[in-house]
Amino acid sequence: MSPWQSYSYLLGPLVAFAMVAVLALLLRWAFSRGHSLVESPPRAGAPQDYGLLVAVAEPATFVEAEVLRRRLAEAGITATLAPTTLGPRVLVFPRDADTARAVLRD
Repeated sequence: MSPWQSYSYLLGPLVAFAMVAVLALLLRWAFSRGHSLVESPPRAGAPQDYGLLVAVAEPATFVEAEVLRRRLAEAGITATLAPTTLGPRVLVFPRDADTARAVLRD
């Protein structure tokens, strides 16, 4: 008889307890508040930092920008409102830029 067989009744529960403790610590770390590895505070970028989107309007306030965005949405143009370092901008895709400017002029 091997010497470890006499301790096998203790070794199984100890290994199981250790695994549960490691999982509990891992879950506690993963779901703790304020330590997210993914979440970061939003930052405003330059108008050119928004990829393919083109600015079609440069309103003074976010309220005016939302009104313009909704007017474009009613015309069937997909638009977004972005906070940039130069103030709010209404952005659209380049293929819709001319149409969006025409809608906003009227």
